[in-house]
Amino acid sequence: MIASSLHVRPVTTNIGTEILDIDLSAPIDEGTFAQIRATFFERGVIFFRGQTLDDDQFQAFGRRFGDLTQSRLLPYKVAGHDDLQVILKEEGAETNNGGTWHADQSFRAHPIMGTGLIARKVPASGGDTAFANMSAAFDALSEGLKQTLRGMRAFHTNDTPKQARRRDELNAGKPASEHIHAEEAIHPVVVRHRATGRDALFVNPHYTGHFDAWTRAQSEPLLHYLFAHAEKPEFGCRFTYDVGSMAIWDNRTVLHYAVNDYPGGERVLHRFMCEGPFLR
Repeated sequence: MIASSLHVRPVTTNIGTEILDIDLSAPIDEGTFAQIRATFFERGVIFFRGQTLDDDQFQAFGRRFGDLTQSRLLPYKVAGHDDLQVILKEEGAETNNGGTWHADQSFRAHPIMGTGLIARKVPASGGDTAFANMSAAFDALSEGLKQTLRGMRAFHTNDTPKQARRRDELNAGKPASEHIHAEEAIHPVVVRHRATGRDALFVNPHYTGHFDAWTRAQSEPLLHYLFAHAEKPEFGCRFTYDVGSMAIWDNRTVLHYAVNDYPGGERVLHRFMCEGPFLR
């Protein structure tokens, strides 16, 4: 456990901590930020409520975690802030962004280190984000399965039907030299966190297609078992947003799921994604 002067409240035993009584729009000294970062690593996801950061401040806070990057397939950017994107469900829309368990951009050769969200508009009810701790999920596996998974690798791709349609839309009318293409990468199935020393599963239902040197048919039973195992409630938590609420999670060891339980409602979040060393 981290020695910290922060006022914190764990959300569950395995994941999530609310950091209380802190105003992130005010200057944060290096010692305090080091405690925030350590809590982020240890607990997987950290939450703040009642924040009044404007987009300049939100972007600057994200940059303290690492260099910022973005998804090329997400069409909405925050005006005047190239490193921030809008996670939007418009009023009356039926589908949302992120409505499956996933790790952001796991198909990249160097996956995203962390993701942060701040709520700008929220529905009257619903619209939570659910999180799953992949270190806790790995710890709960049998020793035999742990040994089987160590040393295995898995294939990740964003060449899903939904994203292929979005690429086609964005590429329409552009010269071939400017086209966005599908991305893919092979990553270890089990990664070790450099800060905590804990092992974690690095697979997710949205982007992980099969194990390296295995066929898809051979991979599916074990992958489906791991996905179902990781989604068990004891490894996770949910966060309900108010305007000004923030969630920041370690994308390398935590899966998330945007719950689409607010039919007809509007939800607007601003997002940063930061880069950092991948785990091996």
